[in-house]
Amino acid sequence: MLLATAVLWPVEASEYRQLPPAAPASLSADWLIHDVARNRLIFYLPGYHQPAHVYYQWVRVGRTQPFPLSFAAQPGLSLFIDNQLVFTAQAATTYSVDLAQLLPPQLPTGAHLLAVWQPDGSPALASFSGSAVASNASGQPLAQVGWALPRLPGPQGQNVYLGFLLVLGLAYGAVRTTYQSGLARIFQIEELFGNGSDQQAFLIKPAFTLLNLLLVLLFALSFALLLTAIHTDLQNLPLLRRFFNVPETAIVARVLLYTTIITVFVFGKYVYVGLMSYIFGLQSLIDVQYREFLRTTLLAGLFLPLVLLLYLSLNSSYPQAVAWSASSAIGVVLVGTVLRVGRTLHQHASLLNLHLFAYLCATEVLPLLVLLKLIVFTY
Repeated sequence: MLLATAVLWPVEASEYRQLPPAAPASLSADWLIHDVARNRLIFYLPGYHQPAHVYYQWVRVGRTQPFPLSFAAQPGLSLFIDNQLVFTAQAATTYSVDLAQLLPPQLPTGAHLLAVWQPDGSPALASFSGSAVASNASGQPLAQVGWALPRLPGPQGQNVYLGFLLVLGLAYGAVRTTYQSGLARIFQIEELFGNGSDQQAFLIKPAFTLLNLLLVLLFALSFALLLTAIHTDLQNLPLLRRFFNVPETAIVARVLLYTTIITVFVFGKYVYVGLMSYIFGLQSLIDVQYREFLRTTLLAGLFLPLVLLLYLSLNSSYPQAVAWSASSAIGVVLVGTVLRVGRTLHQHASLLNLHLFAYLCATEVLPLLVLLKLIVFTY
């Protein structure tokens, strides 16, 4: 009887609709991205999907139950709850917020869609985690709507940095023992401000030697350590993320990646100078300019480990001052190298010549402005 009824009665198949994932009461490690073609949210797979500017997650937020959230942010990173802006990062640091305090008044308690948006890059998803909500002496939460309390970065990476510093010290010691006379020729500060025969002799020596290669690698490692320590996340650059997707928590991988990029930049500067000198008809200045650039860069690399050591020692006590000091040290290295190269070129051909001045701007000043924008002023 039931079988006959099932056969004779017209049955309409119900449409299958994929339900959104259950909203957890705390932040999950799984994120969603917007599938434009099908206009729906899908799970984000780091090894499969391209990095996006905005990521989503279903969360359950109530006004009486704290929802602590901590994350590292670059300027411009914004949080949205159900498409309503609740927080925007003003500085590059680590923040602690309470989503329960940031929940807009018109939204009820329940499941809401949290969106994390980085307009000029991708958010550091690995840094998002739950943490205790900061409070003042009276026990009241400090996080208010639209505001967040900056939280000092934890010391979990200091052992890695100190290990790299130890490797740097041993490497410099080994190079000094093997190439003592060569190092004495390069690392003489008085030669940078003199016009003697020793200085001219250095500028006519070959630039591509084994000693210079080793010193460039050590300089690149020192610079990479400092950039990683002060949270200069070059991974936010869309072009870099297209080829290298290194998470923020992978300190060793980021240091090695930045070391490779800096090494390629130092040696690639010779190709760039050669191309521009051919365009300007100043091929006679290629070797002098690049050797001065190389010597000044290698000399500046001696001070970068000291800056990193001071940063790691004082960061917990004076975070803002030390961060600005480290960024200023990077700026001094970049600007000082350009000034020194300009001074050396002026001794061989007067910079009052408009043609030579334009060449200097194309080969030194323009790359300097790009580096200052990417490294110092942006982050």
